[in-house]
Amino acid sequence: MCNGSIMDKLISFSLPLMLSGMLQLMFNAVDIIVVGRFAGSQALAAVGSTTALINVFTYLFIGISMGTNVLAAQFFAAGKARQMSETVHTSIAFATVSGIVMVFVGIFFSRLALELMETPADVIDQSALYMQIYFLGMPFFMLYNYGAAILRAVGDTKRPLIFLIISGVINAVLNMILVIIFDLSVVGVAVATVISQMISCILVLRCLYRSEGSYQLRLSKMMIKTCYLKQIFRVGIPAGIQSMVINFSNVLLQSSVNSFGSIAMAGYTAANNILGFLFVAVNSVTQTCMSFTGQNFGVRKYKRMDKVLTDCIMLSIVVSLVLGCGSYIFGKEILRIYTENTEVIRCGMEILSYTTVTYFLCGLMDLFPGAMRGMGYSAVPMILSIVGTVGVRIVWIFGIFPRYRSLSVLFISYPASWLLTIIMQVICFYFVRKAVHGNGKNKM
Repeated sequence: MCNGSIMDKLISFSLPLMLSGMLQLMFNAVDIIVVGRFAGSQALAAVGSTTALINVFTYLFIGISMGTNVLAAQFFAAGKARQMSETVHTSIAFATVSGIVMVFVGIFFSRLALELMETPADVIDQSALYMQIYFLGMPFFMLYNYGAAILRAVGDTKRPLIFLIISGVINAVLNMILVIIFDLSVVGVAVATVISQMISCILVLRCLYRSEGSYQLRLSKMMIKTCYLKQIFRVGIPAGIQSMVINFSNVLLQSSVNSFGSIAMAGYTAANNILGFLFVAVNSVTQTCMSFTGQNFGVRKYKRMDKVLTDCIMLSIVVSLVLGCGSYIFGKEILRIYTENTEVIRCGMEILSYTTVTYFLCGLMDLFPGAMRGMGYSAVPMILSIVGTVGVRIVWIFGIFPRYRSLSVLFISYPASWLLTIIMQVICFYFVRKAVHGNGKNKM
């Protein structure tokens, strides 16, 4: 990451990461497709209505894993073996504890949260049951994500991809068996998800255990060292709070969609799954930017960090425009994979028309904070993202939407919030870059 040409390395690093995210979503899409086609639109709405809520509960801890990625990348690039090892064991121990906490949060608070979202009575029972079973797999989910963050920090994005392929195929097969053959509907989908998460967790921990060098995992060394946890939190907690609050705004948006009934909810579920593919594509470029910036920051190659960002900007725009335009042009055909209900497809297309072609704005919005996190600056980008993204959406949902109630008006808030946030993040990046370059000698 710290020497030679950049663009080819960015592509070779981000591509497995992109494929990993897309495969993860593809297997999640299998959940939705199987439920939508074999259990009906109500079951489809029940599963889809939980996505934003689950993200609110989990993204704080997933954001903290970004702190693990940055800190591990810096220690690994600088050759600090002891610090790297202690960071690995602290991260895995924290992932275990946070996963167990999330089990109890999901079991006891899922239904209450769904009621606060005004989830319709015809789907709330299935939604609550799905969430409670889903959260039983949280320890596996957390351990996989933190383990994968460590592997990405040392430049390995291929093995997490292989692990996802294995667990995802098992998930897809179990979905079809449990839903189609045993008619378990949302219960079958949730159980299949938990089992597949357990398998991916076992594979990534086994990989770390069998690794040689500073990132080798040993259960006997697992403990939380506060000095490393504080450093992880410094980067990770702002990133996690940002993701959590943005997803809270998505919960408010989901509540607005819920007011249109289960057909609109099903359309949003399918459209949101398509948008998920766009997100993981541009997010893989952001993760790549963060990892490359983190390692170059660790060896004080500041000019090279500028080149990393400019190349990532080009890569993010190309990827998001190709996928976004393709998703809009072939939107109806893609939505028909999820459901044959024409009204559901119409609602889905109404949402996609405002969110797909403009998705390159979302990629740019996340890229600048990713670069700043790689340099260890996370708090201010978090505040700006919350003000720009969440602030605009809250004003939109409570100020504009009630006067002009339609899905179109509701989802114009996406590109509007992205654009405002980009402007603020670019200004912030200018001052962070100036401070970093002023603290050391520029070199390639």
